[in-house]
This record gives sequence, C-alpha cells and structure tokens, in this order.
Amino acid sequence: MTDNQDTTEEAEETERTIIKSGREFEKEYRLDATEAGEFLIRLGEQLRDDDELRIVDEKWELPFAFGEPIELEIDFDGVGDPELEIELELPGRTDQKGPDVR
Repeated sequence: MTDNQDTTEEAEETERTIIKSGREFEKEYRLDATEAGEFLIRLGEQLRDDDELRIVDEKWELPFAFGEPIELEIDFDGVGDPELEIELELPGRTDQKGPDVR
C-alpha cells in the first residue's frame, strides 16, 4: 500500500461520525442472507474475542464496551406470514467498583 492510500484511508476514518454515550442512534438495513450471515459471524467473533465491539459504516463508527450478562431473545411468530426475530441486548460495561467493607 502506498503512502497516499494510507493517508486516504486515515482521512476516511477521521471523517466518520463517532457515536458516543449520551446520544441515541438507530440504523436499519435490509440485507440478503449472505450479507447478514457475514455480519453476524464478524459480530460473534468480536463478542468471543474482545470486550468491546466496533461497528463501522462509511459515515459513522460505533465503539461499544459491553458487559455481561448478554440477553438473547428468540421470538417466533408462526401465524400468517411466519417470522423469526432474534434480538441480542448487550449492556454497557461500567468501570465502577464496589465500595470497601471495613
């Protein structure tokens, strides 16, 4: 990679909006199964290997330090047009420590 390509990639990263605490953010995507599967695999690998997620789009970046327990909800609606909903809720990690007992 050339120095010019490095500079371009760095500029693109710095132009992204960083989604921080104290702000609400929501973005919805309509993907095919392959794209959704790839996203879930990468998300799962981050959950397994790290204690912070970093989700990135062309215009924004969302770093999130998560805690435990993680809530997983599976909801199946088989009436009419069947639908399966899988929801993952990650609590934010706190750096607070409990008080001392003396």
